[in-house]
Amino acid sequence: MDHDLIVVGGGPVGTSIACASSGLSVALVAHERRPLRGSPAGGFDARVYTLTPGNVAFLRRLGAMPEARATPVYAMRVHGDAGARIDFDAYRAGVAALAWTVEDEVLQDALWNALRVRVLAPAQCAELSVEDRYVRLRLADGQALAAKLIVGADGAKSFVREQAGIAMRERDYGQTAVVANFACERPHRNTAFQWFQGGPVLALLPLPGSHVSMVWSLPAEEAARVERLEAEALAREVESASNHALGQLALVTPARSYPLRRLAAQRMVAPRVALAGDAAHVVHPLAGQGLNLGLQDARILVQVLESREPVRDPGELGVLRRYERARAEPILAMDAMVDGLYRLFAAKGRGPARLRNTGLSLTNRMTLVKNLLIRQAMS
Repeated sequence: MDHDLIVVGGGPVGTSIACASSGLSVALVAHERRPLRGSPAGGFDARVYTLTPGNVAFLRRLGAMPEARATPVYAMRVHGDAGARIDFDAYRAGVAALAWTVEDEVLQDALWNALRVRVLAPAQCAELSVEDRYVRLRLADGQALAAKLIVGADGAKSFVREQAGIAMRERDYGQTAVVANFACERPHRNTAFQWFQGGPVLALLPLPGSHVSMVWSLPAEEAARVERLEAEALAREVESASNHALGQLALVTPARSYPLRRLAAQRMVAPRVALAGDAAHVVHPLAGQGLNLGLQDARILVQVLESREPVRDPGELGVLRRYERARAEPILAMDAMVDGLYRLFAAKGRGPARLRNTGLSLTNRMTLVKNLLIRQAMS
């Protein structure tokens, strides 16, 4: 047997599983090898994650939390589409921070620098066969690997999921997320802002210094128009959409975009196969929980493998089902909440508008409820 575990996928979820599986012989197969250059000294990556405290603690245990480029979020201001607002505050909730923001490239480089496993990259997967006691993965260059367990952390178009015959449900939201970073005139004071706009959702997330990251979820045609705007025109449009909350903005990274879809695999495990991250579930980014769900997958999967009985190997279906059961309820709850919020704020008419804005205003006056929501989102 070549390895105990093969991880397919070189993104944050796959590399975190490979880093955390210290008691196993691990091979990481990735489409491309990251340049191990460390944290960039200059510009920002336009794609930014908001990480929960539980996931930050996990990354710190792995030695893969890029502290110098991570920004704590001490407050959140969420605006409805008819004047309502709800505020969250770390100090009043008795927590150190609500979340941390970190750029995609910075996080990925930190995780790749922390890897201490066999890495095959760049590599293209060609065929996966599952036997009674092992799986065999053949690569496009002819190499073959065998292991007791393979984990597919290879994204929404997962090779591992497809080869394992795991069906999935998918729906196009008809929206595209436009991302870009700006320098801001007023200090952000470590505050994350979000505006529901009757379907579209605009978020400005704090970055180091006087910089913010924009995530603007828009109908596909409108997103294409926004992405094509010149730097000055884009800055003016974001200023207006954000009610000039941070004063004048100046674009510091070109706008990028990616389509928004909802995806759910019908199972997270099969004999000697487990899925994690976007290979298993994709949610709307309005709550910033996509990567958080994936890192929580990584944490639980590693815990399950570490706590298995000594006589059981990591690929046994009975062991893997513990992981699936542990993740089923949190994933379902987050998916239902995010999809429900999207539908509620996209609904047209006075009735839905009154309901959602009244709900925001009412919750904002209930400190106990807000603190419970904060602590529920800390994992």
